[in-house]
Amino acid sequence: MNKPIYLFLAWALTAPAPAVAAAPPVVVSVKPVHSLVAGVMEGIAPPRLLITGGASPHTYSLKPSDARALAQAKIVFVVGGALESFLGKALGALVQGGRLVELATLPGLAPAGRAGRDRDSMDPHIWLDVANAKVIVATAARVLEDADAANGRRYAANAKRLSARLDGLDAELARIVAPAKDIPYVVFHDAYGHFERRYGLAAAAALTVNPARPPGARRLSEVRRAMVAMGVRCAFGEPQFRPTLIDTLIEDTAVKVGVLDALGATVPPGPDAYFRIMRDLARAFAGCLSG
Repeated sequence: MNKPIYLFLAWALTAPAPAVAAAPPVVVSVKPVHSLVAGVMEGIAPPRLLITGGASPHTYSLKPSDARALAQAKIVFVVGGALESFLGKALGALVQGGRLVELATLPGLAPAGRAGRDRDSMDPHIWLDVANAKVIVATAARVLEDADAANGRRYAANAKRLSARLDGLDAELARIVAPAKDIPYVVFHDAYGHFERRYGLAAAAALTVNPARPPGARRLSEVRRAMVAMGVRCAFGEPQFRPTLIDTLIEDTAVKVGVLDALGATVPPGPDAYFRIMRDLARAFAGCLSG
């Protein structure tokens, strides 16, 4: 082998990989959105997840370490709307030197309304529609590129791969839930409008809009009547809240009980979390309704 070429190959094999420029500190409120942002930042730096474990944003209490992370962040992604109510007015005061991105206000998001049942178009559970997830990914890439031009190409490439992967997930979810279409069910928390609209599911009623405010006896009675009248097959609870109301609702009926988890209480955070959360949700619907 020619000596200069040999020396060049030897250097290329032993030379250190190009350094990745330091990314700005990023904080994301909830796990599914954190997963999407982590996918855009993959190979550069991990964003910090604010609400960890099985905690709910509806009942979460801000810790001193959370406040410090928000104050030090250069970019903070929250859903907004009624989701992270625990942040309230404190959010603007905490995120003083960074950029606050409220995702529920993004243009191009699909509404949560569905045929046969009205729904607030500002339902904050926006990630439950894969089309909205793609909007979040594109927005995260633009915001990160603006703040960190040195890694701009990496963010753009990651976002492109992630968007294609989301297209594949969308088709997979449609196949999983197809047997459950048009079969009525009841949910504890009216949080699934985006998912239902995209995949043609048929919620008959919800016990509450805000799980921090349990329904009273009158609402329980109304939902039970609707459940019987519509031939509901399944009633869904959530891992973040006690299922006692669901047990009361279905007492002396043949209605089955399932669990829906839009936040991934037991799913490890990271770039793959969103995909697992959405698959688990689809399988929960299909398993209870079509089984």
